[in-house]
Amino acid sequence: MSEQGGERSWSARAWDERYAEKGPVWSGRVNPRLVEQACDLAPGTALDVGCGEGGDALWLAARGWRVTGVDLSQVALDRAARRAGEEGLDVDWRRADLLEEPVPGGPYDLVSVFFLHVPRPVFDGLYAALAAAVAPGGSLLVVGHHPDDQHTGVRRPQGDDLLFGPERVTALLDERDWELRTAATPTRTQDLEGQPVTVTDTVVHAVRR
Repeated sequence: MSEQGGERSWSARAWDERYAEKGPVWSGRVNPRLVEQACDLAPGTALDVGCGEGGDALWLAARGWRVTGVDLSQVALDRAARRAGEEGLDVDWRRADLLEEPVPGGPYDLVSVFFLHVPRPVFDGLYAALAAAVAPGGSLLVVGHHPDDQHTGVRRPQGDDLLFGPERVTALLDERDWELRTAATPTRTQDLEGQPVTVTDTVVHAVRR
């Protein structure tokens, strides 16, 4: 989220306009970081925050998870729902602004938060609320763009302190309540106008004790 300038770029209007201006915005494939971190988890209830057009939510649903997919954009959710129907998968799609509304439902066995970039003043409150939605024994999985990406030339959220490292998330997790399984900054190759560029992800996977 928050990859546009101008109007509050994490607003429903901004994201609806972005999705409506062309066809699918994302590849439709599951994010490899989700596969890496969640492939061995026992299916249960999952919350996919910022689910977009549904690639991750549908991958989870196909593996037996009962998934709630939340996003700001109704345009994206409508696309996700159409694809779910085509694939015969059941996902509870919900439009919500989690900066203004409580986390829907829960607790969840998995709360998956991919590339949710919000200003620092609201970061701690939002991510603490998402962590609170994890059931005992459940997983919080956060993946974001690392600050090292600012100088790669690839499109990234613009604004002071929107990119973050693992420590910003782990600082919110009391070690008495959480077992930290992953707090890493793995790299991957991304295409930039026909040239390979190395980008860095922030990956945090914690399990509530």
